[in-house]
Amino acid sequence: MGENDERARRRLSRSSPKWAIVAVLAFAGLCSSFMFTLVVPLQAELPHLLNASREDTTWVVTITLLVAAVATPISGRLGDMYGKRRVIIVLLALLIVGSTIAALSGSIVGVIIGRALQGAVTGVVPLGIAVMRDTLPPERLGTAVALMSATMGVGGAIGMPVAAILAENADWHWLFWLAAALGAIGLLLVVVTVPEDVLRSSGRLDVIGAIGLAIGLTGILLFVSRGAEWGWTAPLTLTCVIGGIMVLLVWGWYQLRTKDPLLDLRVAARPAVLFTNIAAIGMGFALFASNVTFPQLLEMPVGSGSGFGLDMVGASLIIMPAGLVMMVISPLSGWLERTVGPRPLFTVGAVAIVLAYVFVLLWSSEVWHIFVANLLIGVGIGFTFAAMPMIIMRSVPANETGASNGLNALFRSVGTSSASAVMGGVLAAMSVTVDGVAVPTRAAFDVCFWLAIVAGAVAVVLSLFIPRQRSAEQHPSLPS
Repeated sequence: MGENDERARRRLSRSSPKWAIVAVLAFAGLCSSFMFTLVVPLQAELPHLLNASREDTTWVVTITLLVAAVATPISGRLGDMYGKRRVIIVLLALLIVGSTIAALSGSIVGVIIGRALQGAVTGVVPLGIAVMRDTLPPERLGTAVALMSATMGVGGAIGMPVAAILAENADWHWLFWLAAALGAIGLLLVVVTVPEDVLRSSGRLDVIGAIGLAIGLTGILLFVSRGAEWGWTAPLTLTCVIGGIMVLLVWGWYQLRTKDPLLDLRVAARPAVLFTNIAAIGMGFALFASNVTFPQLLEMPVGSGSGFGLDMVGASLIIMPAGLVMMVISPLSGWLERTVGPRPLFTVGAVAIVLAYVFVLLWSSEVWHIFVANLLIGVGIGFTFAAMPMIIMRSVPANETGASNGLNALFRSVGTSSASAVMGGVLAAMSVTVDGVAVPTRAAFDVCFWLAIVAGAVAVVLSLFIPRQRSAEQHPSLPS
């Protein structure tokens, strides 16, 4: 970082109270993660509410995942170039517009459009982390980043019971009005609290690169998220995956040769960044595996032999504490990151996730077994999600923080989308009929837990290949 950039960063860090900046950015992160669980309580009723087929209503969930994955790295690059605060404001505005469209709509088209715009707000998390890097001293950065990273789990965990209660006691449109209100509050707080950027990268927006990345990722994620429904060997499914891979290969070739690429792949190929991003797929898979399996296990009828017969609200309240754990341990995550470094923190977190699934594989006959396993997953996700951005930021130039963290978020999204498809396919394939309803067998859940163990174990191994890094106080790519 040059001397002028360093003076600018110090001036920026004095412009607003640091605790207020962190609190506002964390609130924006909570709003974004809430969008992923917003419609969970409505999924079974969407065909009736929207007068559409079940195949069409699955797009209400799928479109949010697709847009989030595509928009996050692009918004990160835009933040590096035009100002992170400015892009965060735009993303929150898109959340408000999308929520309003969905709230006013009674058709599936309007709801899908609204949900697509809601998905774009996911970019505020890596952008918020980049703002923290610009404004906070090293001794506070780790804890703040851990808190911001925790919002990706906390928002969904808290939002699920809130959405369930609202869906049971009010018209479904109020879910989207709530989202619009949260977005409006977040936008106002960002405008008032978060200072203007003074650290920006030069260059132009790589429009061709953005379009290529969007097309390639869409093909891959459609294969992952819809392959089980369309058929893994169906022509449409194969067209998506093969076309997506080919487009991404051409996109990578182009990125290495253009003057101002959307993503600097040479930086992304550094061992610390590369191994962290690949491990992020496993962490995303492990996180979403619990989101898919645990609620179903808790809500399945007791007559199935493995379910506990809870309603949506009851199951959500069992799941919710894991998100709270992620937030509570953020100071510990920050202290550990400063003390032992982010790589050991990542390894410990990944091991905790593996142990959680081993525990529930052996003991899942009582509700408290699920509760304990989910808490352990919350600890593991809290540690790993706090460590990944710090590893990335210690490995890339300051003017590429937003894009690089956005790429890391993209890899996590690939993991979550894969878990949704794989777990859903396993549970659907290994099911029995109970009282006229198909429910997954105990063996199906065991297979899901084994898959999560494998994903977590791969992340553990990959974490060991991440090069050791100096402390934040010594590292030149972090603010000092």
